[in-house]
Amino acid sequence: MRLKAALRAQGESCAAMGSPFMGRLMRVMADNWPLDRALAARMDLWPGDLGPNGASLPLRLAGGLHALTLLEAAPDLAAAYPPHTVPDAQLLAAVKGAILTHAEFLDRWIDSAPQTNELGRSAVLIAAARWLAARHDLPFVVSELGASAGLNLHFDAYALRVGGRSYGLDDAPMVLTPDWQGPAPASAMPVVSARAGVDLKPLDPANPEDALRLLAYLWPDQPERLARTRAALALPPAPVERADAVDWLETRLTTPMPGHLHLIYHTVAWQYFPAAAQKRGAALIAEAGARATDDAPLAWFGMESDGASPGAALTLRLWPGDLHLSLGRACFHGRWVRWAPQLA
Repeated sequence: MRLKAALRAQGESCAAMGSPFMGRLMRVMADNWPLDRALAARMDLWPGDLGPNGASLPLRLAGGLHALTLLEAAPDLAAAYPPHTVPDAQLLAAVKGAILTHAEFLDRWIDSAPQTNELGRSAVLIAAARWLAARHDLPFVVSELGASAGLNLHFDAYALRVGGRSYGLDDAPMVLTPDWQGPAPASAMPVVSARAGVDLKPLDPANPEDALRLLAYLWPDQPERLARTRAALALPPAPVERADAVDWLETRLTTPMPGHLHLIYHTVAWQYFPAAAQKRGAALIAEAGARATDDAPLAWFGMESDGASPGAALTLRLWPGDLHLSLGRACFHGRWVRWAPQLA
């Protein structure tokens, strides 16, 4: 069955990213697939790649199961999930029971692709914004592509702790503490005067169903990610529009922003845009960059997979001058950062 291979691949990926439980859950499901014939039949007919580089069906199913525990709708499953440790046989029985009892819920749940707003990625946003603030003494206008619920649009409200020093507000609702290698972030504090994001299917932090989706796709044995997301959900929501990202960006780039640095950014989102959209978006940004001035510079920051390892590449283009910089690499969840700003 195609899904067995997808489950195993996803399990290896989760374990490598610091989630032993997710690695074990995927292995147990793969070893005993199909757990439910109706669900398995539907998944096997799914078009394309079922794994982490495609439809991510293993993550969809795992997210639905985690949602049931967060809703307190599956006591046996919750008893087999972290912080509890149970034998594989008990975990398997609990998963099978949840799939049988909540088949309709899970069938609906897997219709939508996984959505997260990984707050650990704000560590690199803080560092990149501080680097820019040290270079340009201007307030920022920020535009996030693929913003989901907009939680990372609040990056300037969070604090980053590196080498015993905190970079951010003293009363920050969240302090990020990645394993940091490289020079310390710049001391300059960015001032964001306006922020907005775009997503094809934005999530509303105030909507309980949307908040559940954000929490359910976090991994059950990583409580710090759950705590960070709950803290961010309590903040005033940032504006995220429902639209095609490149269409939205085109309008955004034609709006004059004198006296401001316009920072466009995306974290593990650009790679999911169709190739034609990537080409058009890059051309639009470059055209806007050609119009940039010292009084209205333009910056384009990305944290994306580049096919290399480990983690994601941190890239920056800056106008005027069209400077291409590599800022280093980071874990996709922000657990570690290798900060190394240099011309590419």
